[in-house]
Amino acid sequence: MGWAGHLSLRYRLDGDRSVVHDRHSGPLRILKSLYPETPRICHNVLVHPPGGVVGGDSLVVEATLAEGTHALLTTPAATRFYRSLGEAALQRIEVQVADDARLEWLPLETICHRDVQAENRMRFDLAPRAQMIGWDVLALGLPASGEVFDRGRFLQQIELPGVWLERGVIDGTDAALLDSPLGLAGRRVIATLWFAGGSALPPTLRESLLDGARDVATADPLAAWAGASSPDARFVVLRVLAPRVEPAMALLAAVWRRWREQAWGLSGDAPRVWRT
Repeated sequence: MGWAGHLSLRYRLDGDRSVVHDRHSGPLRILKSLYPETPRICHNVLVHPPGGVVGGDSLVVEATLAEGTHALLTTPAATRFYRSLGEAALQRIEVQVADDARLEWLPLETICHRDVQAENRMRFDLAPRAQMIGWDVLALGLPASGEVFDRGRFLQQIELPGVWLERGVIDGTDAALLDSPLGLAGRRVIATLWFAGGSALPPTLRESLLDGARDVATADPLAAWAGASSPDARFVVLRVLAPRVEPAMALLAAVWRRWREQAWGLSGDAPRVWRT
């Protein structure tokens, strides 16, 4: 039997402050709420004390952001999916964001070890006047340590209902996907950053976000492996392939800072936990 962890987060306004009520069972927690910017922006760090996810584990995070709240959620370290002896591991994220609320979903990378059997499912429901910035960084194996991802299966799903559904399976034996120029071209880090609204973004903002992402990416060493697009009026996305996590994360963080300023007039000071 694996670990079964559940974390429920409920954000509401207390005056001008975004506060969270949390309930948990099993190995999921949040650290103390921090307010390094303004009382309206609540920073929370999600913690999984065992430090890794193995076959049979099931981790569920559910969050609701009430009207007018702003939550920034991150993690203190990578999420590691370890090898399985047969059972699949599951991580499921479900978030509902009310009108005039903002979500920043910014976990550190997910690492898939050889022989993993796992699913990672994320769903973000945005009310018409809600907005969010989110990212996902997936690393296959540990290239720096010589661990290749040549066996295992990982299912990844990111969903913004009615706007975007991305669902794919990465199999360690699928050389055509992993190594073909039409696939990952031998790169083992897949990074995605998105800005989304519950309704159509103003055209000037949409173009500004696209231009901002492209300006930052063009000046980055990963320029040839990065591209920004807007497949829907409610959604702008940046995709990156990289050989290592660090350069991909640096590019995403730079675009996140630009988007934060363009869309919300906020500075992009990195959460303190990223620097520890």
